[in-house]
Amino acid sequence: METASRRLAILAEGTLEFHHGKTAVSLLRYRPEDIVAVIDSENRGRTTDEVLGIGGDIPVVASVDDTFAMRPDALVIGIAPFGGGLPEQWRREILAAIDHGMDVISGLHFMLADDAEFAEAARAHTVKLVDVRRAPEDLQVATFAGHRPGARVVTFVGSDCAVGKMTAALEVTQAARHMGLSAGFVATGQTGIMLEGEGIAIDRVIGDFMSGAMEGLVTRAAERYDWVFVEGQGSLLHPAYSGVTLALLHGSAPDAMILVHPPTQTQIDSYPIAIPSLPRLIRIYEDAAAWVKPARVAALALNTRDMEEREAREAIRAAEEETGLPATDPVRFGGEVLVKAIAEYLVEGRAPTPAAH
Repeated sequence: METASRRLAILAEGTLEFHHGKTAVSLLRYRPEDIVAVIDSENRGRTTDEVLGIGGDIPVVASVDDTFAMRPDALVIGIAPFGGGLPEQWRREILAAIDHGMDVISGLHFMLADDAEFAEAARAHTVKLVDVRRAPEDLQVATFAGHRPGARVVTFVGSDCAVGKMTAALEVTQAARHMGLSAGFVATGQTGIMLEGEGIAIDRVIGDFMSGAMEGLVTRAAERYDWVFVEGQGSLLHPAYSGVTLALLHGSAPDAMILVHPPTQTQIDSYPIAIPSLPRLIRIYEDAAAWVKPARVAALALNTRDMEEREAREAIRAAEEETGLPATDPVRFGGEVLVKAIAEYLVEGRAPTPAAH
């Protein structure tokens, strides 16, 4: 993938926060060594640690021009907005980066390489326009192919979009590796692909081929790893993204699921749709999985970013009492609890139960 071993500037004008700016946030969390600056005039003069609590002393600057002295070789579009469009006011920043010889890497549905102005500028300055979300052309429909015997697939599902499914999957993958397991992360969205270096953004795939695309990704990963952790997308409850979620769930054909949920959130995105209780959510996902292949939700990953530590621990205990399942915030407290829960269920055949805190 084009983001490997680069000097990156991230464009996050007016969006340097955890929801719409999640691409920038994830790169700052997992690849801070590759980032020379973040562009956001609202926070210029500060560091990313001061703004977000991550990334250390990476500077926040007002424009792409302010990054040139830091010698970046690529500009990354740092947002994941509803609908995946490009803010019109960002065109000037992108053209300035191209004029300065920087590649541009984007995970938007808007394809940079299909834009005549950007494409002509890129040709003139011999730079690359990398559209991470562009789907491969050789995809097939799902065939209900099984995974390699001995490989175990765990798919992360969520109460809503942008609740931390990718982050939870990455944290659990890292924890599994630290515990000596052969573990791989399957990227199914633009930010995950930027971090992992491979994958397919399922929400850009034509409907007939979504499940097949996931089936192929997961089957290949299961040939390489004993434990395969699949990044989830959207939510079965989300009016706009439920189809993507279902295709991913059926295509990945997991052996177990981990449910991701922020305890303080009560409704779906900006829609007047209430998030049901955790037991109800679990039944929804287990019922949907069982239409193709039965799989249990074996643990909960809570996103407690907006809570004090005491509140977070209370929320975790409450979720365990409500569901009878192990729970933790893998970013805050590590993913080992979730790895152990999955291993007990899939390897030892024991029903998942909360661990002592």
